[in-house]
Amino acid sequence: MMRVVHLDLDNTLIYSYKHILPDSAGCPAVCPPSADRWRNVETYQGRDISYMTERTQALLRNLRKKCLIVPTTTRTIEQYSRINAGVGAFEYALVCNGGILLVNGESDRAWYGQSRRMIADCTGELQHALRLLEKEPLRKFELRFIEELFIFTKCNDPDTVITGMKRELDTEKVDVLGNGEKVYVVPKMLNKGTAVRRFREYMGADEVIAAGDSEFDAPMMEAADIGIVPAGFCRKYTVKGKIKEMKGERVFAEEMLSWIEENQREEV
Repeated sequence: MMRVVHLDLDNTLIYSYKHILPDSAGCPAVCPPSADRWRNVETYQGRDISYMTERTQALLRNLRKKCLIVPTTTRTIEQYSRINAGVGAFEYALVCNGGILLVNGESDRAWYGQSRRMIADCTGELQHALRLLEKEPLRKFELRFIEELFIFTKCNDPDTVITGMKRELDTEKVDVLGNGEKVYVVPKMLNKGTAVRRFREYMGADEVIAAGDSEFDAPMMEAADIGIVPAGFCRKYTVKGKIKEMKGERVFAEEMLSWIEENQREEV
């Protein structure tokens, strides 16, 4: 039986230095103080910026022996390549919100070509969004047209920007999403749910499990046979399907991977 496990990265497997309290022995603000010791897994411009618990690493190593684990992230190729989870390289990864498939670190040209064809009818809306954001007074960061797939920037008062963009754009074709100060304009078809369905067909997977923590991950939860989310996720987002919400008693990464491990044992 081929089981594929799609795992979001940020705040699902790894945690930014911004979430780590300096007075709590390395425990991030988003989880209880019982977490195992944290290990750096990402360095940028000489700074350690992302961390993973030792327990998470141990669980990942064990799970890789039983399942095909596929990191599935909105990160770009460059941002993904900075991560060293300490468990060995992953054979497959879905980056750019699923628009690019990496196979042993190299972009699959056929996958990318299909992604571009899928979003062809959104080109006009993406160009319109670029023009709007170019003159947006609340924008505080450069405009990035990521691999010609989606748009990214950062804004002051992002909620106001997002509300205005939704009024101006055809939301039948594109989503306008936020994550903190970050603002994204993404074609409707370019989501993690679509990527999960495509990869299931690509690999001929028998069962698909997915785990994530944000609005970007909701489509992935619905496309998987089982979607695993942190405590409180279902109050914040509307998501259908077979959803397993964790209790929030430990770091989400540890809870989620432990649940998958237990589920594996039950089926043996």
